[in-house]
Amino acid sequence: MTKYPLAIAAIATLFVACSASNDVNAASRTVGDAFVATEVARFNEPWAMTFLPDGRLLVTEKKGALKLYTIGGQAGDVTGVPAVAYGGQGGFGDVILHPDFASNGLVYLSYAEPGEGGTRGAAVARAKLTLTQTGGALSDLQVIWRQVPKVDGQGHYGHRMVFGPDGKLWIGSSERQKFDPAQDMSSNLGKIVRLNEDGSVPADNPFASQGGVTAQIWSLGHRNILGLAFDAQGRLWNQEMGPRGGDELNLVERGANYGYPIVSNGDHYSGRPIPDHATRPEFKAPAVTWNPVISPAGLLIYSGDVFPQWKGSAFIGGLSSKSLVRVAFDGTNAREAERFEMGERIREVEQGPDGAIWLLEDERNGSGGRLLKLTPAT
Repeated sequence: MTKYPLAIAAIATLFVACSASNDVNAASRTVGDAFVATEVARFNEPWAMTFLPDGRLLVTEKKGALKLYTIGGQAGDVTGVPAVAYGGQGGFGDVILHPDFASNGLVYLSYAEPGEGGTRGAAVARAKLTLTQTGGALSDLQVIWRQVPKVDGQGHYGHRMVFGPDGKLWIGSSERQKFDPAQDMSSNLGKIVRLNEDGSVPADNPFASQGGVTAQIWSLGHRNILGLAFDAQGRLWNQEMGPRGGDELNLVERGANYGYPIVSNGDHYSGRPIPDHATRPEFKAPAVTWNPVISPAGLLIYSGDVFPQWKGSAFIGGLSSKSLVRVAFDGTNAREAERFEMGERIREVEQGPDGAIWLLEDERNGSGGRLLKLTPAT
């Protein structure tokens, strides 16, 4: 019999507790002294989510399913979803509500769709959502926007969406790993576009007088846009994946050119250098860059009361970095303030109706596709 049974028992208990706190598969995990991350549900390759007025959650799954999830309950199917071109980075993308959803029931969906000759491109559709207790159905689905042109390959669709305080629909349209279209004004690839709710072009867009696809463009010179969010002052921010190095957070300004692929604070994957933003001051420089990269996905500017110390901060999910990154603002200046190691690829960040922060894990490289709720650590 050991001379120190109580000490050994205490050490064993401490070991188990420490192991559980670091086990990403545990139901709940304390991250530093900041918050508790609690697993709420799991999904199959989730990509985006949005809360409904009744507190339920819409979740897109990349292979082409739209789920209606009741917190603490079950996930049901929403039927009538358009067919998606699944593969690589393509598939079902974002889902957001019309600002007047409570009265009109309209939702907006983004996804990759096939074209002729093996080409693909992002599309945005609007539809009426009718809810039931366990699921729902889409009707009157109408495609209101498409990437032009469709190209080959399966990367860099972007297709994140947000409604602005002006009531306009903003879409991040990535450059499909084709580089030059980001500077081509006859294409909407590598651009942030601004539309009316029905997909028509607002007359006050910066290039509206040029007509066609060009009229959609608000800003250009972007690479792979995976987050759009407005702050409390009505300013639009976007984050995007850079090449090898040079992930960016940008303050999006009317008619501005952010320089890609002419400039970037990263280099091509081949190792070929790209001149930095500082060499070409005519291009708008990012507010924050990351090298090594964080692989940003999902962008939230927090406005809740659950974490009052973070009100006004941005939160960015990290894929390769397996992190949640907090960015602090001083007017139009920004800096990384904290980084929380999550242990899994974080695909999406949203604020819940109660002010909690919600995350979706990517389901890749061992990540489990979990829905996590973040609440303060006590």
